Parts: sequence; C-alpha cells; structure tokens
Amino acid sequence: MREIWLIRHGQTEWSVSGAHTGRSDIPLTEEGRRRATALSPLLHGHEFALVLASPLQRALETCKLAGFGGVAEIDPNLQEWDYGEYEGRTTPEILKQRPGWSLWRDGVPHGETIEQVAARTGAVLARATQASGDVALFAHGHVLRILTACWLELPPSDARLFALGTAGVSTLGYERDTCVISRWNLSLA
Repeated sequence: MREIWLIRHGQTEWSVSGAHTGRSDIPLTEEGRRRATALSPLLHGHEFALVLASPLQRALETCKLAGFGGVAEIDPNLQEWDYGEYEGRTTPEILKQRPGWSLWRDGVPHGETIEQVAARTGAVLARATQASGDVALFAHGHVLRILTACWLELPPSDARLFALGTAGVSTLGYERDTCVISRWNLSLA
C-alpha cells in the first residue's frame, strides 16, 4: 500500500440538516449525486489495488457514480458510527437536553463508543496496509475521521479536529516511515 484514499459520500438530506446519520440508510440528494459523479474525473485512471465501501446506500451510490461500483468490496467496518438514541437528531437538539454535550467526549446513549468505532477502523487499516497498491475507501464523515486519527496514532477523539465535507477526497500516506495526511478534504464543488 502506498496511499489510502478516503472518499466521503455525497450530500444527503440529513447531512444538509446536520442530523447525526449513522445506520439510517439515507439516499443521496440530487446535489449529492451530482457531486459524486464529479469525483469520477478526479479518480479516473487511478489504479487501486483495493476498493472498499460501506454497505450503506449513500456510500455505495457515491462509489458507483465515481466509477468504482464494479470493483468495490463491501466492508461493514466502514459503516458510520452507530449514534444510538441520537440517530437523526442535530447537535443543537441534543444540547437542549444535555448542555455542554460533545459527541467526541461524551459519546451517545445506546450506540457505539468511540473506542468501538476506532476498533472497526483499525481492522480496515490492517486490511488496507496489506494491499499491493493504493486503496480507496468510500464511507462516512465520522468513521473516516476516526480512521485518520488512528492512522496518525492519535487518540480517536482527536478526529474532532478533521473537518470532512460531503464528496470530499483525502489521502493518507507516508513521509519516510511516518504515517501522514498527504491531502485533506479536496472538493470539486
């Protein structure tokens, strides 16, 4: 493996509203489909030794529209954070009930812990580093941010420091023997 390409799914109604979208299988909006299709020229001609995608339709459709649907393997470890009782709710709504709440610090009731998400991303990284070339991951904002923190050997909660827009493309790689971010949050919007 030389680089890991992180491709966040295109826009959904819930990403526009700011609702926490974990396991709900929300489709792309028209704008989301347009921006996912716009990824194709950026990725076209790039040879990936491995393409993995979350099983949720917003990631799978982004993968397909970007031109990699025929070669992608579904990896359930790339599913978004299970937000439990906070699924579909926005941060301002949650803050009304839990003033001072932070997803990264406080987590969610009856969902996954950040450590559980980090363990899943660790399994993805282990698989990616065994590939014979570049790897593409089509997934979701928070899981890709946590994967990045793990790549950099940072605590998973440091993922809060990495903004990642819909249909954004980032790459992780090496500088000599050090794991680094090569490019972050490129967008064709």
